[in-house]
Amino acid sequence: MSGILVEHVWKEYGPQVVLENISIEIADRAFVALVGPSGCGKTTFLRMLLGQEAPTRGRILPDARDT
Repeated sequence: MSGILVEHVWKEYGPQVVLENISIEIADRAFVALVGPSGCGKTTFLRMLLGQEAPTRGRILPDARDT
């Protein structure tokens, strides 16, 4: 496995922007903590990393495969 690359990801539900321009590179075997207040998009972001939801814009490349 070669890690995960998140490039300029947005998630919108209608007019509401939930995640805005998220970019991060997570190395293989890295330990990552996702923290923030209720309703800030943590679960939505994790669901996108798992492939359960698609980003509105941008792309997520797990192991160099576009989802």
